[in-house]
Amino acid sequence: MSPRSIPVRWRLPVLAAGAFALVAGLYAALLLLGLPVPAPDVPLEQVHGPLMVLGFVGTLVALERAVALGARWALLAPACSGAGGLALVLTGPSLPGRLLLMAASVLLLMIYRQLWRRQPAPALLAQATGALGWYAATLLWLAGFGVPEIVPWLAAFVVATIAGERLELAHLSLPRHGERWFLAALGALTVGVTATVLWPAVGAHLFGVGLLAVVAWLLVNDVARRTVRATGLPRYVAVGLLTGYVWLGLAGVLWAGAGPVTDGPRYDAILHLVFLGFTMSMIFVHAPVILPAVLRRPLPYRPWLYAPLALLHATLAVRVLVGDALGVQAVWRWAGLGNVVAVLGFVGCAVAAARGAARGRARTTAVPPVVAAVR
Repeated sequence: MSPRSIPVRWRLPVLAAGAFALVAGLYAALLLLGLPVPAPDVPLEQVHGPLMVLGFVGTLVALERAVALGARWALLAPACSGAGGLALVLTGPSLPGRLLLMAASVLLLMIYRQLWRRQPAPALLAQATGALGWYAATLLWLAGFGVPEIVPWLAAFVVATIAGERLELAHLSLPRHGERWFLAALGALTVGVTATVLWPAVGAHLFGVGLLAVVAWLLVNDVARRTVRATGLPRYVAVGLLTGYVWLGLAGVLWAGAGPVTDGPRYDAILHLVFLGFTMSMIFVHAPVILPAVLRRPLPYRPWLYAPLALLHATLAVRVLVGDALGVQAVWRWAGLGNVVAVLGFVGCAVAAARGAARGRARTTAVPPVVAAVR
């Protein structure tokens, strides 16, 4: 282990805090769906979005970037976001939780600064732009803006971060001017999300256009267009990516065409198209690649990983196209429950795959060298 690397035993509590935010956020989703579950003393449903996006996704992103940097101080970024999620669960939308989440974004920006010094790249610029979106979201939340009003900034965080990671993988096969078009799309997204605060009535339309620009670039340039014809893990990743891009594109159409929205069926649809259909799909398909790098434990691809992915997209389609679009409350509620089951199902599948790999490694290690050589 490098002297500057972060010990795995330090990473586990941080990852556990992110997992706790995920479980709490899913429980808040059940409350928002109106399902008959016990309501806690803390208004958990008021922090559902920040728990899922910052407490869970933010912790995963910050942890992966901290491990990539290799500096031990960088672990403070995911530690702050994990602690911020815990504070939201214990005290609701309180000042300590929001301050911790903002501190996490500042530390993440510092990580990107160090990574930029190592090797400047457009992909890193995009990811730093995402961290800036996280910072702006928490700053506005502290300033008194409601969660629905900061949703575009939360969306900019996940979209810019994921787009930057996909650019890293695609840069070797990019056509001429491919990076320039990417930066143009990123610029449109940044202008649009800034306009949602300065000129809310027009800003939402511009933000939708920015989302569509990013989606168009991804659909044209992402290597998933080719790897979807492969087999095994590459195809699984490609299926999740392309499906997620479709959902993100639909969210962009709704924002660009209909403008600002902070409640009602269209708000529910946009919110979950971005953070379930796009973001959670990205997490599902990248987990077999990212988690082993973070935890130094294998998470092998298994065909049954398609089951929670298919359930996620099927229940989201029913939720949006029937529950939200047609206003069928019962369908909306049970499809929402299906979304929760899909996420928990993926966690269960991932744990099963990792434990199976660990047992296989243990059996292989236990075989005497002479026997292994004969085999």
